[in-house]
Amino acid sequence: MPNIFKIIDHAGFAAIAAEGAFKGAAIDFRDGFIHFSTAAQVRETARLHFAGRGDLMLFAVDPMTLGDRLKWETSRAGQLFPHVYGKIAASEILWAKPLPWNGVAHDFPAETFS
Repeated sequence: MPNIFKIIDHAGFAAIAAEGAFKGAAIDFRDGFIHFSTAAQVRETARLHFAGRGDLMLFAVDPMTLGDRLKWETSRAGQLFPHVYGKIAASEILWAKPLPWNGVAHDFPAETFS
C-alpha cells in the first residue's frame, strides 16, 4: 500500500522531535482524528487548505504500520481519505521534507509520487 501524507507547519513538525510523536494539528483536534492524504489527493489538499503558505513540511507514513488506528473515510467529493485515530510516533515517520511555496503552488518532493 502506498504511503500517506500529512502537511503541517514548521512549528508542528518541531514539536514531533520534542514530544516524540505527532498528536495532530488544530483541525485534527477539532475533528477528532489526524487528517492524511494519499499521493493522488495531497496536491488538492495543499491548494485548498495551505495556498500561499511557505512555512510547511510534508511527512510520509506507511499506512501498513498504523493497524486499526487507520480508517478510510468519505470526505471531500466523496473520496476515501486516510484518517488516523491516535498519535503518530516519530519512529513511524518515513521521511519529512520542506513543502515550499513557489508563488503559484507548492513544490512537492519527488518522493511523494514515487
